[in-house]
Amino acid sequence: MGFVLAIDQGTTSSRAIVFDGDLKITASAQEEFTQHFPDSGWVEHDCMDLWTTTLATCKAAIAQAGIAANDISAIGITNQRETTVVWDRATGEPIHNAIVWQDRRTSDMCQSLKAAGHEAMVTETTGLLLDPYFSGTKLAWILDNVDGARARAEAGELAFGTVDSWLIWHLTGGDRHVTDATNAARTLLYDIRSGQWSSQICELLKIPMQMLPEVLDCAADFGTAKAELLGAELPILGVAGDQQAATIGQACFEPGMLKSTYGTGCFALLNTGDTPVASKNRLLTTIAYQLDGKPTYALEGSIFIAGAVVQWLRDGLQIINSAPETQALAEQADDNQDVILVPAFTGLGAPYWNAECRGAVFGLTRGSRPEEFARAALESVGYQTRDLLEAMQADWGTSGDTALRVDGGMSASDWAMQFLSDILDAPVDRPEVLETTAMGAAWLAGQRAGIYPDQAGFAKTWALENRFQPQMEAETRDRKYGAWKRAVSAAQAF
Repeated sequence: MGFVLAIDQGTTSSRAIVFDGDLKITASAQEEFTQHFPDSGWVEHDCMDLWTTTLATCKAAIAQAGIAANDISAIGITNQRETTVVWDRATGEPIHNAIVWQDRRTSDMCQSLKAAGHEAMVTETTGLLLDPYFSGTKLAWILDNVDGARARAEAGELAFGTVDSWLIWHLTGGDRHVTDATNAARTLLYDIRSGQWSSQICELLKIPMQMLPEVLDCAADFGTAKAELLGAELPILGVAGDQQAATIGQACFEPGMLKSTYGTGCFALLNTGDTPVASKNRLLTTIAYQLDGKPTYALEGSIFIAGAVVQWLRDGLQIINSAPETQALAEQADDNQDVILVPAFTGLGAPYWNAECRGAVFGLTRGSRPEEFARAALESVGYQTRDLLEAMQADWGTSGDTALRVDGGMSASDWAMQFLSDILDAPVDRPEVLETTAMGAAWLAGQRAGIYPDQAGFAKTWALENRFQPQMEAETRDRKYGAWKRAVSAAQAF
């Protein structure tokens, strides 16, 4: 029986999961790495941390599974998106830390490009907005701020990639400089309709196009991992950015299907089929997946801070020791206190796209305790999700009772998911397997390798663990969401 090794390189940790021939998890390993904050609103990773923790977890997962490396039929990769790496083609050495998707250092650059009237063209081409979130302006910043970088890039000495490209480069010993369509679609440099890098945008941002990787389908031949790394030559056959991989893992293959992943941030994707839908509500038009040369599109709403708000309670305020404590505290919160937390620690994402906004807390009294902060933190994720889904309904015309499929670490919290259902006034479906991101990457690779079923067969394996139904009274829902909207307005006015 063949196995698939899924690499899930995330924002705060790298993970490797071994799936068996029935898409069941056999073993997994995880390793956190250091977050670097060199300036206000700046977030960086040591590029080599991303590689070394990925390699270490792959080795650990294979060992834990008790299998030989040559028992693995394929590798699938999913990764934090938009995070930007530039390296020397000859040595494989990065020329700067990775600039993380959360980083806001290019806010002024984006504002200047908007003021010059470029956003409409960029949005029409890429489906994205001129925001620091995406890779393009991060890459331009590296070329502008690392000594000699632009001249070296123009001479063909430097390579750019999102994290998938960086990992594939190292796994293949520098043989392959490639990415997939879903990661390319998040760079601000890719024409999602023609399926080509945009020479117009590269010229606008002064990015030499020879830096860019080759773009492949999500299931394709991305190269072969060297035998000296994992014990055997292993084909890399599947790649998708983390949110697209979760969409695949949730089997959202039909237009109108909707999933939301709660990791460091929260990302909701709505499958729109073979049509790229232009948003009138500041959502993103993106590629959900691309198979056999044919892209399937999605509307996406991005929340920058979801699970990260719980990390803030733990590491910043130090009112909890571990994430699961948040639910118990929230259950003990005083119902007579309406504490609202706007977690705009790195700005606000969709549908606001306010890079300058910062976090705020409203409704504090002398009686406000850790319990109220914990509840406000969990509720903030529900409120932000409703913001996204209302925008999606306006753009796509989805009915309000469309079931939302959820995954990611925070989806394990019954309290948070019940509140989400309550504030949305819609059912929330949690699957039996919450590792949908890694599963999506595994399915891409395993299906390409011939050991997993096709889309229809895979969709039949999706199994419901719990459906949360709304229980909140309409008056309470309206009051609470109205307070949230006022709080967001106030935070942006500060």
